[in-house]
Amino acid sequence: MKKVYTIGEALIDFIPHEVDVSMSEVESFKKVPGGAPANVAATIAKLGGKSAFIGQVGEDMFGYYLKNVLAENRVDVTHMLQTNKANTALAFVALKQGGEREFAFYRKPSADMLLEREYIRTIPFTDHDILHFCSVSLIESEVKYAHIEAIKKIKEEDGLVVFDPNVRQNLWDNQVLYAQTIQAFIPYADILKVSDEELRFITGEDTEEEGINHLLSQPIQLLILTKGKKGVTFFIGGKKISVPGFDVHSMDTTGAGDSFIGAFLYQFSLMDKKLTDLTRDELVSMGTFANAVAAMVTTKHGAISALPTTEEVETFVSGK
Repeated sequence: MKKVYTIGEALIDFIPHEVDVSMSEVESFKKVPGGAPANVAATIAKLGGKSAFIGQVGEDMFGYYLKNVLAENRVDVTHMLQTNKANTALAFVALKQGGEREFAFYRKPSADMLLEREYIRTIPFTDHDILHFCSVSLIESEVKYAHIEAIKKIKEEDGLVVFDPNVRQNLWDNQVLYAQTIQAFIPYADILKVSDEELRFITGEDTEEEGINHLLSQPIQLLILTKGKKGVTFFIGGKKISVPGFDVHSMDTTGAGDSFIGAFLYQFSLMDKKLTDLTRDELVSMGTFANAVAAMVTTKHGAISALPTTEEVETFVSGK
């Protein structure tokens, strides 16, 4: 079984008790664990795979809480550091009808942003390992260079690199720089996962077709385009493979994309083959499973707390 390392932020999501009101109108919030890389690692481990989280939280109650949650979900937290130089990141969320979100982040700086590249050099990656990262931690800070070091190190070992930009525009003051930074990291990826809503921002192209063609011109092996309840389309080796999604009553879309890529990587980690050897039938099966996980997560509040087991996913798929 391949091991999936995720690098970046683990934070606290404060989700509202009220729905369909603006952030300023929310009266109370509930604390839940979050952070896209942490969500991905938890998804893989919850489904039965091997995952490890690389990142840093504060030496505070939130940091200890996050480390315990990941450990309880069987994520390897050996490389989850703690520091007293900054606090654990916080994100406040407002929910609209259908589960769409509005965010307010508190991380200027937060503990995750201070992860140093020197520590990454101590991590023993192998050619059976997979590294997953997002764009939130590519802001100008120490953690950006820790990402560069991790990518360089795993590529030296012939491991696989997965990039899910997971765009959060309100974390960047300069939107042009943000898009340029994402574009600069795309060539490092073997797998690139983007949502249809992110396509225009990332590529600068006006149409979906132009955006896809722009991304396919990059040296990536597999492009994954997610479309929410409409499903997913895989682009690999000149092939386009579309897999329908599941139409469920969504309460909270937080973590849906993270759980999708986590479920996909979990399945790939069980296979003794290369990306380019995946068949159409295998990708359809993997897409169906990952779509199901993402759909199930949206029917509950939170991300990690909403994750299903493999048995629950199989029951869900067979019942549709």
